[in-house]
Amino acid sequence: MSVLRIAVAQTPARSLDITGNARTAAANAIQAAQAGAGLVVLPELHLCAYDLPQLARHTHAATVHADEDRTVTDVRLSPLARAATDHGITVLMGAAVRHPDGSLTNSLLAIDPTGGITVPYDKQHLWHDEEAALFTAGTRPGELTVHGRRLGLGVCYDMSFPEHARAAAVSGAEALLYPAAFATGTEHRAAIYLKARALENTVYTVFANALGGPAHRPCAGAAAVYAPDGSTEAEAEAEGDTILYADLTPRTITDTRVHLRMLGEYRASLPTGRPRNSESFE
Repeated sequence: MSVLRIAVAQTPARSLDITGNARTAAANAIQAAQAGAGLVVLPELHLCAYDLPQLARHTHAATVHADEDRTVTDVRLSPLARAATDHGITVLMGAAVRHPDGSLTNSLLAIDPTGGITVPYDKQHLWHDEEAALFTAGTRPGELTVHGRRLGLGVCYDMSFPEHARAAAVSGAEALLYPAAFATGTEHRAAIYLKARALENTVYTVFANALGGPAHRPCAGAAAVYAPDGSTEAEAEAEGDTILYADLTPRTITDTRVHLRMLGEYRASLPTGRPRNSESFE
């Protein structure tokens, strides 16, 4: 069972600068590959930066277009495609994506070692009115396979819903990847969520948070990877421009599940809701 080294790039993005952000992401990918990583993960909407007011005013400049097969062809992403191809690495990053039906989604792009660019996931749980006013919520799960390892996908607020993570784990995901844009001072929530998601599903969880951003809503990074028992595998200091590394080790998952059997003993068929014979004492 091969080990997959995951790199989490904690680096600033410039608002609406798809060309510049793609170049920076390519440089991150090359550095990660040279350190032995097979996958580099960047934050939510990293390709245009998480600046919703600017994105709303300049939507066309901030988006990439997907075709019916959810494939993206955009010359601005050429540095990423070259980096992935030349160094045999997969890149996962957030982007605003326009679809053939006109819908705009807060999505993840995957650039694979062949240079192909696809949209494997659209964010399902949009953050309040700010995101709902711009984006259409995704309706289907996302998965990525890198070096034989199956990875479940989510974006930021998705991690707040245990069912989202459980569905991916039940489907065979060994790690859950969450590009995010938690505002400065709220990163502790992500740590609570993702330690719990890791522990209750006995999988790795990955937090790739934005760094910097607009003055009204800065982010401080604090990237982290959590192990299948909920412990901290690796974490980055807040505010630092850095790349965090962690090894996804299948043997660790197997060993953890010898004693922590929640996933295998999950009784999904049990009825939920109020029992028919429940009594009220109001």
